[in-house]
Amino acid sequence: MRNNELLMAWITIAILTSATLAVTPHATAQQERVIHTFTNYNGGHQPQGELVFDKAGNIYGVTSEAGQFGYGTVFKLTIQPNGSSVESVLHSFKRDDQDGFRPNGGLVLDASGNLYGTTFNGGSHLCLHSSGFHGCGTVYELTPQADGTWTEQILHDFAPGDGDGTNPYAKLIFDAAGNLYGTTYYGGSSKECENAGCGTVFELTHGEDGTWQEKTLFDFYPLAGTNPVAALTLDASGNLYGTTELGGTDFFGTVFELTPSPRGEWNETVLHNFPSDPVDGDYPESGVTFDSAGNLYGTTIAGGGAGYGMLYELTPSGEGAWSETVVHSFQPNLIDAASPGAGALIFDSAGNLYGATGTGGTNFRGAVFEFTPAVGEGWKETILHNFAPGRGGDYPFASVILDSAGAIYGATAYDGASVYEIVRPK
Repeated sequence: MRNNELLMAWITIAILTSATLAVTPHATAQQERVIHTFTNYNGGHQPQGELVFDKAGNIYGVTSEAGQFGYGTVFKLTIQPNGSSVESVLHSFKRDDQDGFRPNGGLVLDASGNLYGTTFNGGSHLCLHSSGFHGCGTVYELTPQADGTWTEQILHDFAPGDGDGTNPYAKLIFDAAGNLYGTTYYGGSSKECENAGCGTVFELTHGEDGTWQEKTLFDFYPLAGTNPVAALTLDASGNLYGTTELGGTDFFGTVFELTPSPRGEWNETVLHNFPSDPVDGDYPESGVTFDSAGNLYGTTIAGGGAGYGMLYELTPSGEGAWSETVVHSFQPNLIDAASPGAGALIFDSAGNLYGATGTGGTNFRGAVFEFTPAVGEGWKETILHNFAPGRGGDYPFASVILDSAGAIYGATAYDGASVYEIVRPK
């Protein structure tokens, strides 16, 4: 389920349910500040994916549209002493047979200050989908130069056939050795997903000669889950965790673990199959996040009793089994947040969970939420901010990040698309 589909669905919901408000979670006194508004076409539009800070406090992100050539950008926001920001476009994507375009996932930053990301389309190879032929996507690196410019290098150009994945949607992650891991929405060797492939997990290894070698670690197929949207999570033992939007025993998505074997193979275990069930969730577009006790948390974009997604916990219960608990079912009452999409939840140092939804809230244009553990009472939800027309953008499809002071940062995609900050009261 993609962003435009959510917008149309929530316009309908607003009309049908505006007279049935039930105040449940409440917003506390938070202060939202717009750091940057994307008003210049060359500066990009529709920021997607998770933002990232560098050591100096600058913010980096991607837009999926606009820019010099119209196909998205990588941008940098330099925060000024007075709190304002200056945008620099580090790269504008071209729709040619060399560059990628349509970057949806966020960026990752290495210790040397280089940026890495993926594009859903572009590159030198074409893939056939329902809307026609499009580029199969790329992995790219941006390197800062002494004169202030940035140089792009394509690390991998995805191609159909030979088991390669195609069309990566999510951001990448690093392991301790500097290898990159990611997922592709299509591609792989399985022929059971409308000939487009069911998606893959891949690794990029940095060679001594400076090149990067790509390897497919796992090919998805229907019972194993299909079409991963979210980024992966790595544990201390080197195992990978993630979700698939579709597939599994009931085809409503899965949570999976990939474990490396001594022979270099990766074996998948499905930790949870999302069923056709009135309480459980459907279609997990977000990734999973570990707490300090080794439990996994994530969200689904649909299901959860009311049909508008839920927050779940997966707890290891011995002998490789995991048990699921529904922490919260989001409600379509125009007060609660609803339909959390791509982007993982984030914990603060006190164990509170934060996230954003691209829809729901009092104005059905998205919200930022917090879940606080209450001893003996489960989790308490608080809506920290409701997005509204004309007030710093709407529909925050990306996940949020925290700075060292506990302020929350994220991006909105439409109606005054912006990067925002939410400051918590002292």
